[in-house]
Amino acid sequence: MEKIIILDFGSQVTQLIGRRLREINVFCEIYPYNKVPALDDSVKGIILSGSPCSVRDANAPKAEITTGKIPVLGICYGAQYLAHTRGGKVEASNTREYGRAILRKVADSPLLKDISPKTQVWMSHGDTISKLPEGAEVIASTADVENAAYQFKDEPTYAVQFHPEVYHTTEGAKILANFALNICGCKGDWTPDSFIETTVAELKAIIGQDKVILGLSGGVDSTVAAMLLNKAIGSQLTCIFVNNGLLRKNEFKDVLASYKDMGLNVIGADAAADFLAALKGVTEPEAKRKAIGRLFVETFDKYARQIDGARWLAQGTIYPDVIESAGIPGIASKIKSHHNVGGLPEHMNLKVVEPLRMLFKDEVRRVGRALGIKEELVSRHPFPGPSLAIRIIGEVTEEKLAVLREADDIFIRGLRGYDCAGMGFPSASDPREMATNLYDAIWQAGVILLPVKSVGVMGDERTYENPVALRAVVSTDAMTADWFPFPYDFLRDVSNEIIRKVRGVNRVVYDISSKPPSTIEWE
Repeated sequence: MEKIIILDFGSQVTQLIGRRLREINVFCEIYPYNKVPALDDSVKGIILSGSPCSVRDANAPKAEITTGKIPVLGICYGAQYLAHTRGGKVEASNTREYGRAILRKVADSPLLKDISPKTQVWMSHGDTISKLPEGAEVIASTADVENAAYQFKDEPTYAVQFHPEVYHTTEGAKILANFALNICGCKGDWTPDSFIETTVAELKAIIGQDKVILGLSGGVDSTVAAMLLNKAIGSQLTCIFVNNGLLRKNEFKDVLASYKDMGLNVIGADAAADFLAALKGVTEPEAKRKAIGRLFVETFDKYARQIDGARWLAQGTIYPDVIESAGIPGIASKIKSHHNVGGLPEHMNLKVVEPLRMLFKDEVRRVGRALGIKEELVSRHPFPGPSLAIRIIGEVTEEKLAVLREADDIFIRGLRGYDCAGMGFPSASDPREMATNLYDAIWQAGVILLPVKSVGVMGDERTYENPVALRAVVSTDAMTADWFPFPYDFLRDVSNEIIRKVRGVNRVVYDISSKPPSTIEWE
C-alpha cells in the first residue's frame, strides 16, 4: 500500500499533517525523527515536521534521510533543517513571525500550483533562513520573510517555513495535495472500502485458525474492531464486555442489548468489585490508568484460559492513542498513557491485535458505516478506557460514582433531547450533515466530579457540597478540540436539574478550555 512517511521532530501539530493527507485519501504514517523506517517502494514521499527546537542548537534533532530521489517536503523546522544541513544559513530573526502572514508567489512551482497570488498562511518560528543552499531557489515570500518557501532545481525537494497543515493556512490543504498527489504521484485511493479489504486479508493471515478475545465497550472503536474481526475470522472471535464498576448509568445492560442481531458472540463479565478494590486509596491519574489497565488484562487472561485455543487479545486502539502515548524523549511531552497501549504488565498470556491502530476517530466512523453498523453505535461519543475513574478527580468510591452517574445521565439525556435543527451545528460524526440534537453536534461530552466543596443554599438550609464540571467539545480526531458554544437556556436547565435532583452537588460549572493547551479529559 502506497504511503507518505511523516517524520515528527516534536511539533504539537504534526498529527494535523497526517489528518490533511488522510482527508485526500492518501495513507501516511508518523514516526519519530530518530526512527526512520526502511524506505521501500511503497513510500512515495517524506514530510519533515516542525519542532520547538532550533537547528542551530548543538543537540538539535537530526534525521538520517537522503534527499534527491524520493520527494521530500520540509515544514517550518523541517525547512530550516534542510537548508542548514545542505549548506544554507539559518539565523535568529529580528522579526520573528507568529500567526497570520500573506504569502506572495515569486516563481512557478508544482508545490504552489493553483495557489492564489496572495494567500494567508500561518507562521510559527523564531529562526529564519537567511541564505538558501546551493541549487535551491525561492518560490514564495512574505513581507518579513524572503525565503518563506523554496525548492531545489534538479530534485523533488521542497520546503515551507509556514504550516500548511493548520486551518489558518487557507490553502494549506491544496499545497499538501499538490505534494502528495502531483509531486509524489499518490493515487489517493485509500478509502474505507479499501481499508476493510486490506485489513480483513491481513487479519486472516496473521490470526490463522487461532481464537481471539476482544474487549467490547459499546463505543465505536471496539465495535468496528469487532465487526472487522468477525468479517475476517467469524466464530473464532469471542467478545467480552467487562463491567469494571466504573461505567455510566445502566451501561452494562444497555451495551449488551445493543449488540443483539449483529452476529457477534458476546459474553458479559461482571468484575466491578475487583476494579473498585484495586482503586481504593489511589489518587494519581497515571496510577489509576495503570491499575485499570493491569486488571483489564488480568480479567481477560482469566477468560482466555477458559476458551480453548485463544491466543489473541483484540483492542480498539486508534491512532491518537498511539501518538499521544509515544512522545519523543526530550522534545515532545508524553501527554498520557492510554491503557490500550501503556500500562500493560510485562507478562501477558495473550498476543495483542489492534486492527484500528492507524485510524483517526472520524476514519473509524466511516469504516463503521461501510461495514453497515447501526448509526446509534457509529455516532456514539468516545468514552475513555478507564471510564468514570478519570472523571472523578482523586480517589474513586462507590458514593462518588453514584453522584457522577446521576449528573452525567442528566447531562447526556439533555443533549439528546435538545432540538438544535436550524442552528447550523454540523454533525460531529459526519460534518457533511447538520445535527438535529446537541448530542450529534458534539464530539465528546461528560461530567467531572471535582474534589472540592463549596457553600450553597437549598431552601432554608446551608449546604456544603461538591461542584461538577460539564465538559463538551467539538473535534474531528481528538488531537485538537474546542469547547462547544451551548445555548444559554440549555446550560441553565441542565444546571438546575442536576442541582435539584443529584444529592451531593450544589454547583455546576462549564469548562471552556480548548485542546491544546488543555486535554479533553481532566485526568
